[in-house]
Amino acid sequence: MPLAPVDRLEIQVLVDNATDMLSSTPSFVETESAGLLRRGIRLTTAKCLCCAAHGLSCLLIAHRGDERRVMLFDTGPEEYAFERNTTRLDADLGSVEAIMLSHGHWDHAGAMLLALTKIRARSGGRTIPFYAHPGMFRSRGVKLPSGAIRRMEDIPSVDDLTAFGAEVIATREPQALLDDMFYVSGEIPRVTPYERGYPGQMRLADDGQSWEPDELLMDERYLAINVAGKGLVVLSACSHAGIVNVLTDARERFPGVPLHAAMGGLHLSGPNEAIIPQTVDGLRGFGLKTIAAGHCTGWRAMTALANAFGDGVLAPSAVGKRYTF
Repeated sequence: MPLAPVDRLEIQVLVDNATDMLSSTPSFVETESAGLLRRGIRLTTAKCLCCAAHGLSCLLIAHRGDERRVMLFDTGPEEYAFERNTTRLDADLGSVEAIMLSHGHWDHAGAMLLALTKIRARSGGRTIPFYAHPGMFRSRGVKLPSGAIRRMEDIPSVDDLTAFGAEVIATREPQALLDDMFYVSGEIPRVTPYERGYPGQMRLADDGQSWEPDELLMDERYLAINVAGKGLVVLSACSHAGIVNVLTDARERFPGVPLHAAMGGLHLSGPNEAIIPQTVDGLRGFGLKTIAAGHCTGWRAMTALANAFGDGVLAPSAVGKRYTF
């Protein structure tokens, strides 16, 4: 699959679990407060601030020569956070040319219909390609210790997405898009013995009545961009497949291209806290220059990453941050 190098990549965090205006950052990361100052805001006030929410959404801008291609990666859990944050960050939604939904969970798709509305209102109403996996539209839930199923909110259906102006491209195969500047993976092979998916997740069976195990979450996919002189920047929204599995696949898909950065949720919270040591050890073998962990990573895993890699590599994600590679 072709993946043409880009000269520069900007990633603006629109929604994330954390807000952090004050911590120092490396030179390639702009904090929310620094972004406010850059845009000319001189009064410190909450009226300018983003809000944190359990979910993830990123706006990606790839530059190659005079070309500029833009895509939206997920939308976070609900409309309020997405609308508030995109407005206060002055995010250029009208330039979005494609959307990718990383997997079929509500905390990544809750504002998708609003996002389509805002994008199309600013771009002349054109249809927006929407990259998805056919398995992400199943109803899902989590099996509780009692045996009961706690349902998850469904993500928007193909019919709803189409009605709101999306051209839904649902496939299990990898794809290159926007002049081959972005790579959407296929299904992620599970090769490590310890990355077991989402413990307890279930999906509604075809009969519409019974529930069946769905812990592997095979509809999850990652996004990769090749930055010239640096290497692959990989976005893995939740890493239900396991971040080591994700990066192993990315390395095998693009042999000879170094892995530069991994960004997104690593889902090492809850039951997956048990695999923090193996995951941290597994990450050592990729030579990453940046780990921009956030969302569902969890504080225990973040502490372990900080101890293992230090400030030179770990640059935690937070709402309003802008990364430039």
